[in-house]
Amino acid sequence: MTAGNLLRLGLLGLLLALVLRPDWFTPLFTPLAPAGGPVIYARSSLLSLSLSHLGLVALASVAATLVAVTLAIFVTRPVGASFLPLSRTITNIGQTFPPVAVLALAVPALGFGSGPTLVALFLYGLLPIFENAITALSTLPPATMEAARGMGLNRWQRLWRVELPLALPVILTGIRLSVVIALGTATIGSTVAARTLGEVIIAGLLTNNTAYVLQGGLIVGLFAVLIYDAMAQLERYLAARMGG
Repeated sequence: MTAGNLLRLGLLGLLLALVLRPDWFTPLFTPLAPAGGPVIYARSSLLSLSLSHLGLVALASVAATLVAVTLAIFVTRPVGASFLPLSRTITNIGQTFPPVAVLALAVPALGFGSGPTLVALFLYGLLPIFENAITALSTLPPATMEAARGMGLNRWQRLWRVELPLALPVILTGIRLSVVIALGTATIGSTVAARTLGEVIIAGLLTNNTAYVLQGGLIVGLFAVLIYDAMAQLERYLAARMGG
């Protein structure tokens, strides 16, 4: 087993221990907790918060991917090329407004809970996926596209059988960046009553309990590192397969 795989297994084991058996880390976190105060966050199950956090990120990322890739396909066709500037403006909205501002604007319409958080994560995740999809679909090998036309494939067949498979590794890079951004951004959803790991961090900040802040931050950070690495491995595998 390589050193890289051992490191991955170690990080995964640490993450599982933090989520499933946080009491094991009481000696580590005790110096960071207020004197006589709680050390391990116990108001909600860390497993439940983790699953809810990941669920919000997954749902928002799937929605952002579908919209961004569809929009990129449209503007890279001759019929939609003139809409590229408008599309860039739309996908930049999420990066223009801070997530906290999006939450504040969404709460009156959607109420407290997961809704505003999903909107913020969706808007924030559009740009990386859209730009990578544009790049991937605009830089396909001309010889390959010409060969596809020579085989008699129509435009839809070329899209599904040639363009998207070739563009997939680069699109996945955008999705990876979007997912990692969403993992961190989702923590602020707890300010509007969404169930995320931000609940642990916010509780720590409100009670001056650094142990809580570190617990929540470590779990979110480990999720981000492991998911980023897993998606990077998938990209390399697909790129090698396409290259072969």
